[in-house]
Amino acid sequence: MALLWFCAAILSLCTGLRQSMGLFLPPMTLDFGMSASAFSVAVALQAIVWGVSQPLVGMLADRWGTRPVVMIAAPCYAGGLLLMGWPGGALGLDLGGILIGVGIAGTGLGVVMGTVSRAVPPERRSRTVGAVAAAGSLGTFVLAPVGQWMIQGAGWRSALLAFAAVAGSMALLALGIRPISSSREAVSAPLEAGPSLGDVLRAAARHPGYLAMTAAFFACGFQLMFITVHLPAYLASCGLPPSIGASAMGIIGLFNTGGTYAVGLLGARYSQKRLLALLYLFRTLSIVVFLSLPISPVSTLVFAAAMGLLWLGVAPLVSGLVGRLFGLKHFGTLYGFVFLSHSVGSMAGALLGGIAFDLTHSYSLAWSALIVIGLFAFALQWPMNDRPLAARPASTGAPSRPVMSTA
Repeated sequence: MALLWFCAAILSLCTGLRQSMGLFLPPMTLDFGMSASAFSVAVALQAIVWGVSQPLVGMLADRWGTRPVVMIAAPCYAGGLLLMGWPGGALGLDLGGILIGVGIAGTGLGVVMGTVSRAVPPERRSRTVGAVAAAGSLGTFVLAPVGQWMIQGAGWRSALLAFAAVAGSMALLALGIRPISSSREAVSAPLEAGPSLGDVLRAAARHPGYLAMTAAFFACGFQLMFITVHLPAYLASCGLPPSIGASAMGIIGLFNTGGTYAVGLLGARYSQKRLLALLYLFRTLSIVVFLSLPISPVSTLVFAAAMGLLWLGVAPLVSGLVGRLFGLKHFGTLYGFVFLSHSVGSMAGALLGGIAFDLTHSYSLAWSALIVIGLFAFALQWPMNDRPLAARPASTGAPSRPVMSTA
């Protein structure tokens, strides 16, 4: 249906722009005469603002719908990209990072996946979410090589201007996201009268599985943001040309298309919590293998393909688990809190990479942290309690309260 195509297009542009930011690190730090840490601080601000604003943005989307949220967030995204090229240097980077964080919160997974989840019946939800997330990966495949080509041919400021125009176009795409009709919503994702948001939030704060999944999601953000921001610079420090870094990010986007769709299909048949744990484990093992071999163009592209297969497969799994545990009435808010942990991890991954390189002139410490945290996430996610929230039958007219299912 058209709604899914518009959601996929918005997610594709949002993800492609975000995952191409690392291409600007070498030329911007050179032009501004700043350290890698200064650039990392701007990306860290972007990540933490994204995370902090995600629950609120999700709440607004739950209440008012996806279209108005995207139409406000897209100009914020575009304005942030323009500010990054402001002659103020680090100040422009930081202010731009704040606006971009708000823009990502309103155009990314946390908002778009709520709309997709509500638009389809439960038996098709994992597959459809996986398909939309997979299509959303194509943006990186296109924008990363195009961005590098523009940086080399027209300069990084022109590339940022083009990226800002792309970000602004998401507001136009949002016009195609129409509210889900009440009849279709009743079939695909019934929004029951209760429990209230407060009840669900209190239950979520006590649900061990939700808390474990949220904590493990820190590792996802940590690993992916480090690779997104610092892989091109790491490859340059190993003597590889900039084109390899751009190609690697494009390969990640391409292979993520198939990987995410496959994970969505698997999530409809097998344990979503175990699949999520295996994604963390296989990502970490891919990093170990990559670092154990000589860094070359071939090994880099193979690593990028492996990471691409495992990149956004978390989206249908986390979405499915949130829906399974608590239903879809407050999906955007609950997904937002999970994503807050992801964003804190993203901030830590971006900062650690820049600080470690400035202090040691090497990324070895940061890579080691990626491995340790990835193994910790696997150990935390594998035994997750995924029993859903259930409503206790009301008695004597008292409102029902959410309880943990023991089934």
